[in-house]
Amino acid sequence: MPSPALSRSALVEALRAAVSCEVAGDPATLATHSTDASNYRHIPLLVVRPRSAEEVVTVLRVCAAHGAPVLPRGAATSIGGQATNEAVILDFTRHLDRVLEIDAGARTARVEPGLVLDRLRERAAGHGLTFGPDPSTHSRCTIGGMIGNNACGSHSVAWGKTVDNVRSLEIALRDGTRLEVGRTSPEELESLCGREDSVGRLYRSLRAVRDEYLSDIRLGFPKLPRRVSGYNLEYLLPENGFDVAKALVGTEGTCATILSATVDLAEAPASRALVVFGFDSSVEAADAVPALLDLPVLTMEGIETGLVQALDARKPGDRSELPAGTAWLYLETGGASAAEARENARRVAERAELVGASTLVVEDPAAQRKLWRIREEGAGLATRLADGSEAWSGWEDAAVPPENLGKYLRDFELLMAEHGRKGLVYGHFGDGCLHVRIDFPLAAPEAAPAYRAFLTDAADLVVRHGGSLSGEHGDGQARAELLPRMFPPRLMAAFAEFKAAFDPANGMNPGRVVDPAPLDADLRTVIAPPVLPTRARLALHADGGDLAAASRRCVGVGKCVSASGGMMCPSYRATGEEEHSTRGRARLLFEMLAGDVITDGWRSEEVRHALDLCLGCKACKSDCPVGVDMASYRSEFLSRHYEHRKRPMAHYTMGALPRWLRLGAPLAKIVNAVAASPLRHALTRLGGIAAERELPALATPTFRKWFARRENPQWTAERTPVVLWPDTFTNFFDPGVGRDAVAVLEALGHEVHLPARTVCCGLTWHSTGQLDTARRVLRRSLDTLEPWLDRGVPVIGLEPSCTALLREDAAELLPGDPRVKLLGKAVRTFAEHVGEAELPEIRSVENRVLTQVHCHQHADLGYDADTRLLGRVTGEARVLREGCCGLAGNFGFERGHYDVSVRVAEHQLLPALRAAEPGTVVHADGFSCRTQIRQLSGHEPAHLASLTARALGLSAE
Repeated sequence: MPSPALSRSALVEALRAAVSCEVAGDPATLATHSTDASNYRHIPLLVVRPRSAEEVVTVLRVCAAHGAPVLPRGAATSIGGQATNEAVILDFTRHLDRVLEIDAGARTARVEPGLVLDRLRERAAGHGLTFGPDPSTHSRCTIGGMIGNNACGSHSVAWGKTVDNVRSLEIALRDGTRLEVGRTSPEELESLCGREDSVGRLYRSLRAVRDEYLSDIRLGFPKLPRRVSGYNLEYLLPENGFDVAKALVGTEGTCATILSATVDLAEAPASRALVVFGFDSSVEAADAVPALLDLPVLTMEGIETGLVQALDARKPGDRSELPAGTAWLYLETGGASAAEARENARRVAERAELVGASTLVVEDPAAQRKLWRIREEGAGLATRLADGSEAWSGWEDAAVPPENLGKYLRDFELLMAEHGRKGLVYGHFGDGCLHVRIDFPLAAPEAAPAYRAFLTDAADLVVRHGGSLSGEHGDGQARAELLPRMFPPRLMAAFAEFKAAFDPANGMNPGRVVDPAPLDADLRTVIAPPVLPTRARLALHADGGDLAAASRRCVGVGKCVSASGGMMCPSYRATGEEEHSTRGRARLLFEMLAGDVITDGWRSEEVRHALDLCLGCKACKSDCPVGVDMASYRSEFLSRHYEHRKRPMAHYTMGALPRWLRLGAPLAKIVNAVAASPLRHALTRLGGIAAERELPALATPTFRKWFARRENPQWTAERTPVVLWPDTFTNFFDPGVGRDAVAVLEALGHEVHLPARTVCCGLTWHSTGQLDTARRVLRRSLDTLEPWLDRGVPVIGLEPSCTALLREDAAELLPGDPRVKLLGKAVRTFAEHVGEAELPEIRSVENRVLTQVHCHQHADLGYDADTRLLGRVTGEARVLREGCCGLAGNFGFERGHYDVSVRVAEHQLLPALRAAEPGTVVHADGFSCRTQIRQLSGHEPAHLASLTARALGLSAE
């Protein structure tokens, strides 16, 4: 813990005088770094982001001189609480993130601690190699963090834990001493111990620990593949080469700071197959493990039906089929060729009958990825149980010898029943390691004693089965206090002396492993309860209308701080700043409600600033394993932040865009002329619009006007009525999309109707937090639609953002209106409706199409129907499924957002447009996406309705 005499201001002054890197102590930074992925909360002293190893050493020396504890930290996805402390956080994620060298011949890599695992694997893949340990957080966890926690992952049955893959480490001691550690020959050890400096003192102390506790180390550790608890003192034994690097793996930042690491690489199988065994229960799956351990597999992972149901509830159809059962084992095989992987899979599948399992062999890589998503997102999916209750970490990764897994799981289920607890079980069954999130009552008055009672009994249970308190995630604050129940007193004394050898002043991540903080102290829900009213103005159905529960929904797994994969989180990918990630914003909201670090409540400028760069893309709603819906939380915050206050001008202009467009449409030619003249600069300045943006031209006539003026078709047969929703953007800017949609729908035998009066979903008011206006607008639209809704007539949307609001967010705005449920059932996307029909003769197709998926469609509507229709009306279609276009409604038009908007587009969209072959047709259904493409490239994008009309020979273009 920090020294009582420690002066934060003096420390800041000293650090800023000594280093040029960022030294941050502002409330927003402290709030976003106050926790990791655990249940604990500690407000850091400062956050420092060193740019070089030399700056790390300097920071360590300054902190030592001021008595300030230090915590080296990576992506902060640690679940045991080891990555949160009242210390100076050394944040390695911004810099010190390079691959320094790959030696393909030696199969090694030298890397900096902030390097993300997936970046190393991408570089190694070019040599046919990989880094074996692969935790589910592989897209954002850092190598330094993996070394700190001794991370494992799904492939540990093949490639072991991180400790098995570390060759040497370059470290810095608390006093700034730098040294390289690894295997040490007897001669080297003798020489090192003879030195009269801090290195000599270190090695003499480590040798003394080995010699004093030699028999204790040899006999005191349980024998199992996943023992991660405690320190790895066995690597100091003579038979293990006195390997100080391996001994430091898993020390959780309590001993030294890693400056670089040399790690082993493994040969990556060229091809893989997945065999899935189905069982009636997780216990039966666990019982089968011993009979499968001799199989040629890379993984032996267990999941249960609760995880599958959680994923299905959020993303229906977003997984491949599973064989019969309620619990499953994933048995992955590999080979130098598809045939070899398939042959290994066949051998594995033959074992199904012996263990009484149903079986399925999956060879298609896309189908495999869908199944793996269930397992990889388990830590998030398991945080909400079927009854909606919250589930927590704390006892989530205990391990036993694999042959004991079935017995242990039976007893563990009995223990949960005795305590009245529930949880979803999954994990690394082949290594005897179980993951589980449990419904601890952490938001209730009895939180701390209930948590302590369960963890204490659970520790005794796993020890009885010859296991380890932690099999992967480390001890942290959650389990360090329980280590004496697992290890004899002399081993505990050895741990203390080992830490003291490196850190005699106890300044490195104190209170973890040795002299631990109580496991029931610092629980964030207990020490930081909300002090503001938390009943939301939006329904927030997923959290019972409670914004506090919504802010707790983020458990810190950090998928939003990934640099690639999915669409989340575009603003973080553009800025690299934690406060602009979904996780960072959720933590700021939590701290705002608590009123400790963020003290201004709903007037908080820190929260407003963080949410200002939230694009409202909703990607987090679907991509976040926990289903955080930051777009809704942003609307909620803006509604309260600007209550009875002047809003930004953009809220009055673009927030009320439908109103202004209705007024301007009759004067479209004049408006367009002014918008294209030098007066545009004055208009954009007055309207809060980015000066770099061109103003889209108003169409003449509007879509509604065109529809009203056209000759009524003379149908010879009865036709099925549909309502086409004339959204603001189609109506006023891109009426050609509406005309093409009408042509297609009529060609399919529909009688197309537009609502009799002007309608609007209220999107622009909703996204700017003007919720009362959004409700009024939506109610008026429901009044107009009601006769159609009563008849069950489909309502077809063309603009994804408006369609998503009608189907999803309308229920959040007007939860008590019975028409909203009818609306949700009636609303369909163009592809959902047209894709089910038998199309007339296809006359021509676009040969090459590049598709930008709208974020709201990705999050709320799904894209499977669009993919199928694209396949019918186009030739080769490449669908971009990673990254927002960057315009995101009004976001990219608002003053101050242009640069971020472009950087977001540069993540995938703009490079894809530049690389597109000549003749490629660009397809984007969202008006924002089409506008961004028009303004930042030379392409003229088309809507799916237009592509379909062209294919049928119906388009007027």
